[in-house]
Amino acid sequence: MTISQDQGEHRPDTAQAYWVTESGHGELRREAIEAPQDGEALVRTLYSGVSRGTERVVHEGRVPERVADLMHAPHQEGDFPGPVKYGYLNVGVVEQGPEEWLGKTVFALHPHQDYFVLPASQLTAIPEDVPARRAVLTGIVEVAINAIWEAGPRLGDRVAVIGGGLVGGVLATLLRKYPLDRLELVDADPGKEELARKLGIRFAAPTEAMDDCDIVFHCSASNEGLKLSLQLAGDDSDVIELSWFADKEVTLPLGEDFHARRLNIRSSQVGAVALPRRHRRTNGQRLHEAANQLRDPLFDTFITSECTFQNLPSTLVKLFERPGGFCHVVAYPQPEE
Repeated sequence: MTISQDQGEHRPDTAQAYWVTESGHGELRREAIEAPQDGEALVRTLYSGVSRGTERVVHEGRVPERVADLMHAPHQEGDFPGPVKYGYLNVGVVEQGPEEWLGKTVFALHPHQDYFVLPASQLTAIPEDVPARRAVLTGIVEVAINAIWEAGPRLGDRVAVIGGGLVGGVLATLLRKYPLDRLELVDADPGKEELARKLGIRFAAPTEAMDDCDIVFHCSASNEGLKLSLQLAGDDSDVIELSWFADKEVTLPLGEDFHARRLNIRSSQVGAVALPRRHRRTNGQRLHEAANQLRDPLFDTFITSECTFQNLPSTLVKLFERPGGFCHVVAYPQPEE
């Protein structure tokens, strides 16, 4: 099979992938891909997504050596700090493979690459009423679902989400459906008030945030945000930590709220299903639920910029130089009709 692309003919047994080559730099590399075997699928990528926080840490070579093995993406090649092929938000179409998968739009935890082969069991089918571009958020919604399973919000709870970035915003989008007493998005950036308005929830600057919360979700990846989380949490309540601080040092006033009010800080790292659901849900089922939640068009709010795959190396340099924005989408060349 020969597939026509924008620049010449592309052989289906080769692919282009983005590699971080050294701190602050990357390039597209050509590599061979094997023909799919029984139970495997050849996927042609439509879009991939850039999760700014994690991928910036990888791009800048700041993955701590102590957790380098734990931070491997599912289909990463190479090792930190690089060269490394990294990424985990990929949406494509199955071109070869099991008959029941042919032509399906799928999500995969795969790096930025135009063609790849995976076992079909590692693909998540995207519902027909979810646009492929929006579906790159499947992996981010999965992070938010894991945190909700970890915390277990209850009827009438008072909840704060600290940090209105991509993860915090997606989390608040899911939480707004719960019958809570209150849900507040807290951020030092007054521009995030517009996001809260779209979600139909309360916004607060850090100095105005309401305390005595039953659950505080911390998503700001900042020392100040985690300190504020302890101040807003009610007695004997939980702070659910979603941030990855990478190589940043964190200093907390544990002599204040933490011990005096018997608070708990719990990690919600997405590599494993949250413990309250671990025996009854798999990672695949969690991804399936995330894909279903993306039927809500409000999630389009979190796609704020786009580039072509060929321009990804130069775009990432500029993207990580300036703060702001949510998910950056990479669009891939498609076969001519």
